[in-house]
Amino acid sequence: MMNRNSRLWWQILSASFVIFLLSFVAMAETDPNPDSPTPVLISESKDSLRALATSPDRLGRTNLSSLKSRAFMPNSRVVLYATNFEFLADEGANSVRLYVEDAKGRKYRFPVLDVSPLRGQQWVYALTVELRDELGFWEQPEANGDVLVGITWRGLASNRVRLAFGKTGGNIKDDEGAVPTPFPTSPINNPGSGQQPDTVGYLYSGDRVRFLEQATFGPTPALDERIRRIGLRTWLAEQFDAPYPTNPYPNIPLMPTNISDECRATTNCARDHYTQYPLQNWFFKEAFYGDAQLKHRVAWSLSQLWVVSGVDTQQSSHMIAYHQLLSKNAFGNYRTLMNDITLNPGMGNYLDMVRSTKNNPNENYAREILQLFSVGLFMLNQDGTLQRDASNNPIPTYDQDTVNNFTKVFTGWTTCEVTALCPNRTQGAPNYKDPMILNQNNHDVTAKTLLDYPNAVNKNIAAGLNGNTEMQMALDNIFYHPNVAPFVSRILIQHHVTSDPTPAYVGRISAVFNNNGSGVRGDLKAVVKAILLDPEARGNAKTDPNYGKLREPVQLATNVYRHFGVKSADLTTQSDGYVWQIIAPLGQNAFYSPTVFNYYPPDYVVPGPGLNGPEFAILTTGTAIGRANFMNTIIFNRVNVGAYTLTGTAINLAEMQALAAADTTSNQLLDTLNVKMMHGTMTAQNKATIMTAVNAVAATDSLTRARTAIYLIATSSQYQVQR
Repeated sequence: MMNRNSRLWWQILSASFVIFLLSFVAMAETDPNPDSPTPVLISESKDSLRALATSPDRLGRTNLSSLKSRAFMPNSRVVLYATNFEFLADEGANSVRLYVEDAKGRKYRFPVLDVSPLRGQQWVYALTVELRDELGFWEQPEANGDVLVGITWRGLASNRVRLAFGKTGGNIKDDEGAVPTPFPTSPINNPGSGQQPDTVGYLYSGDRVRFLEQATFGPTPALDERIRRIGLRTWLAEQFDAPYPTNPYPNIPLMPTNISDECRATTNCARDHYTQYPLQNWFFKEAFYGDAQLKHRVAWSLSQLWVVSGVDTQQSSHMIAYHQLLSKNAFGNYRTLMNDITLNPGMGNYLDMVRSTKNNPNENYAREILQLFSVGLFMLNQDGTLQRDASNNPIPTYDQDTVNNFTKVFTGWTTCEVTALCPNRTQGAPNYKDPMILNQNNHDVTAKTLLDYPNAVNKNIAAGLNGNTEMQMALDNIFYHPNVAPFVSRILIQHHVTSDPTPAYVGRISAVFNNNGSGVRGDLKAVVKAILLDPEARGNAKTDPNYGKLREPVQLATNVYRHFGVKSADLTTQSDGYVWQIIAPLGQNAFYSPTVFNYYPPDYVVPGPGLNGPEFAILTTGTAIGRANFMNTIIFNRVNVGAYTLTGTAINLAEMQALAAADTTSNQLLDTLNVKMMHGTMTAQNKATIMTAVNAVAATDSLTRARTAIYLIATSSQYQVQR
C-alpha cells in the first residue's frame, strides 16, 4: 500500500503527464496578440463551415456568394479566401502557410503559391494553393475526403474550415466551437490593427517576457520592469553599448600540450587548465548575472555556428580565447568575424588548418567554412528557399574542386611563436591566444579558382601571391556570395525566435544583412535588432502550434534559474555557475559539442510532422526523462557545495511560497506563474490540472505546493517549447 508521500508523487507525475499531452497540442483560447491581426479563412456561407473555394481559372470571374461546395483532386490547385491581414510591402505567399488535418489526425502542409487582394475588396485575399503534400506523408488513398484546413501568418493561426480533398464527406469532425465565417462586406474591426511597425512590442507584458526569452538567458522581474519603462528599442541600444563581460573572463595561462607530473600532483591543476571547467562556470555565472545579456546570448548562438569543441580543444585557455573573439564580434561585422575565427588557433587545431601545408594539405577547414559557416550546400533564394534547376533538383553551391582550391588557400598557417609579434607567447606551450601567422614557405602559391556566382568577387586568384593576400581574397569571395545572408540569417532566427521561420521572415533579415540601411553588408548588430523586432517575432502570444523552438538544454536551465532568483545553495550569495554537470545529460554539455555540426543540425526535420526543428534532434526518450529529472533537481533540491563547487546553486522560492500560503485555493500562485513563466498563455484546462495536483498537497506545506506548481509548468511541453 502506498504511503502518503508515494501517493503525492504519483499525483504530481500523473498531472505532469496530462499537462504534457494537453499543452503539446494546446492553442491559446483567445488571441491576445495586439500587434498583428489574426487571419480568418472565409467559409462559403453564414450557415457553413466549408471553405469558400474556387479553381484558379474562375478567380476574378465568379460570383463568390453563389458558389457551391465541390471536391478538388490531388495535385490540383485551389483558391481559398481569407481576410484580416496587414501585409508589409514584402509579404505575400512566402509569409503564409496552409496546414491540413485528415480524419485520422494526420497533419500536412500544402504549398501556398500566391496571395493577392481582390479587386474592389482589398480586405479579402485570394490564396492560391497546390493540393500537394509539401511534407511528403500524404500517400494513402483513404486520405481522400473532407479535411480541415487552416492558415498561419506571423505565428498566428486562423480558424479551420472544411475542404473536400478528392471527394466530399468522411469522418472528419469540425473543431469544437467552430463558427461560420462568411464573406465580409467590409474589413474586420480588429483591435490593435493599424499600428505602425515601430510600435511593435512596446506596451504589452506578454510580449516583454517573450522578448526576454529570445534576447537573454531568461526573464527577470528587474529586466521586465526596465523594458516596461523604456521600451524594447531603448533597451537594445543599451545592450549594444553595455560593457562585456560583467564577470571577467577567467585568466588561464597557456600550458604545455601534455599534462606534467607536477600539474597532476597539484590540486585542481589538471581540472582548471586541461578541461573546460573554468569556462563553463564563468559562462553560466555570466548567464545568471551578467548585465550584457544580449551579447552573451548572441555569442552563444555564434558558438553553435562557428563550432570549436572541447572534445578536441583540450585546454580551457584555448577555448576562452576563441569565445572572446565570438563576443568581440557579436555586434560587429560578419566579415571581421570570418577573419578572426579563421586565424584563431583553437579553430586551426579543431579543423586542422594549423597543420595544413602545401605538401600535406588538409581540407577540413576549407570544407566546413563553406558548408557550415557561410554558404551551405545548395544555392538559396534570399528568403532561404532552395533554388532549383529545370529538373526541380537543388543546385549545388560548390563541388569538390572548389573545396580543393580553398584548401590550397588555407595552407601555411601555424601558431604564433615569435616573441616580437606575439604578446601571449609562453615558453614551452603552444600559443593559442594570439592569431595564427603565415609561413609563406609552407603556403601553396599556385593559381586557384574559388566560388562562382553572379558578379563573383575574387573568383580567380593568380599564382605567386602572398598567403595573407590570398586569404583575404578568399574570405571576400565567400562573404559576398549571395547565400551568406539567408544562410546566416535563418540560423540566427532559429537560435533566438523560431525553428521554422517563414521565408518572408528570413527574407527580411537577409535584406538587412545585405544592407543595414547605410550600405554596409554583414552588420550583425543590425541583423540581431531586425530579428528581435520583426513582426513574426513580436506579439503577446503566438497561436500557431508549429511556431517557436524547443528550448535547448542550456537555455531551458538558465530561464528557470533566472525566473526564480538563482543564488548559492544557501541563498546568501551568488551561484558559482557550476551547473553544467546536471545539464549535460539533457544532450548539451556547454563547449563540448560532439561534432563540428553542433549539438544538433540546423536543418533537422522532426519525424512525422516534417517540420524544421533543430533542437528536437537531441530530444530522445532518455533526454526527455532527463529534462524532468533536471527540473526535479533544481526545484525540489539544489546543487550543493562539493569538490567542484564553491557556493553551489539553488533557486529562491520565497515569493512563490508566500503566495501559496496566502491563498489556499492556489489561484494567486498559478496566475503569477502563468505571467512569469508562460506570458499569460496557460489554458484553463492546464491550470485546472495543475491546481488539482497542487491542492493535493497539504495547505500547511506551502513550499511543496509552490514547488509542485513550478515543476508541473516547467516540465509541460507548453513551457518546454519557447513560443
